[in-house]
Amino acid sequence: MKATVHVMLKDGVLDPQGEAVRHALGTLGFDGVQAVRQGKVIELDLAATDKAAAEAEVRAMCDKLLANTVIEKFTVSIA
Repeated sequence: MKATVHVMLKDGVLDPQGEAVRHALGTLGFDGVQAVRQGKVIELDLAATDKAAAEAEVRAMCDKLLANTVIEKFTVSIA
């Protein structure tokens, strides 16, 4: 199974990387971009065969390592 985790800063948390990207886009002539939020995507190849168990395991991974749950939110999809 393959798990995909999307990690983003929570709403209201300052995103300096996103702001730097927004500014750089403006200097390149893309003036219509009002805000950018930058995150990360993590892909995991899992040996699990049960989808529910795999999702629970990946959520535990996010809580313990892959996401800083104080300032980040995450979504998990299993395929």
